[in-house]
Amino acid sequence: MTLAFVFPGQGAQSIGMGKAFADAYPAAKAVFEEVDEALGQKLSALIWEGDIETLTLTENAQPALMATSMAGMAALNAEGVTVSDAAFVAGHSLGEYSALCAAHSLTLADTARLLRIRGKAMQEAVPVGVGAMAAILGLSFEQVQQIAEQAAEDGVCQAANDNDPSQVVVSGTKAAVERAIALAKEAGAKRALMLPVSAPFHCALMEPAKEVMAQALADVSIKAPAVPVVVNVRAEGVTDPQLLRNFLIEQVTGSVRWRESVLWMAEQGVTEMWEIGAGKALSGMIRRIDRTIATKAINDPAGAKAAAEELKNV
Repeated sequence: MTLAFVFPGQGAQSIGMGKAFADAYPAAKAVFEEVDEALGQKLSALIWEGDIETLTLTENAQPALMATSMAGMAALNAEGVTVSDAAFVAGHSLGEYSALCAAHSLTLADTARLLRIRGKAMQEAVPVGVGAMAAILGLSFEQVQQIAEQAAEDGVCQAANDNDPSQVVVSGTKAAVERAIALAKEAGAKRALMLPVSAPFHCALMEPAKEVMAQALADVSIKAPAVPVVVNVRAEGVTDPQLLRNFLIEQVTGSVRWRESVLWMAEQGVTEMWEIGAGKALSGMIRRIDRTIATKAINDPAGAKAAAEELKNV
């Protein structure tokens, strides 16, 4: 078995996520405490007892999802599993920061602070109502790219997330995204629908946020990761700290090449992927990309124990 650890992005958040990890493992509880301290905010209270609308605000959701993923890693560590048991780590959008933290490239406190800055910058880059994102189901990435180019006649429209063979997300100005939906339906898409997001992520409209992240990342120490990080904008493993920094900046306006990332890891011999943190959205995507890859969603102590047990028996 050749393993990769993967980390979810925005949309996976739920009230109560990570609480079972924190209750079962002191090291997981310490993760939430350190994130609270780094942000100067009781984010853990919002995650466990708050309301979903406040948690879903980009500046809260991003560090909260990362903290939950790192609590999952702490649970695995307590069960005897380390990041070095994986051949690669990868994350979907903000999950790339979780991957870097898991691989000891970024410290937990720095990761939390960067994601708070990133979430705020992405939220503030475009006035509410100006941008939009839509999911296009049942067309290839190439088809959606052509549709996005056509739809962008007097605005911005880009293929933002290449999630799996059946789902591509476009992002841009609202009118252009609406045009893309109409064009996709004409082209035979099974479904094309607006997504309930607060900003148009991973497109040229995020340029102001990209500048903010370039400044924020310039001041942060990035070490060579314990295992290669498969980065969103290149869909291949990277270990050079300066390249990792550059790709995090590029990622703000660049496409999330998740389908290609999974296929690249499969080509390197990965046979199993563990999704660590909230939900199991990535596991579904991975199965649609390559049915031969086994998946595990590690989102509670039972999942951590079962995964550790499996590794011991290999």
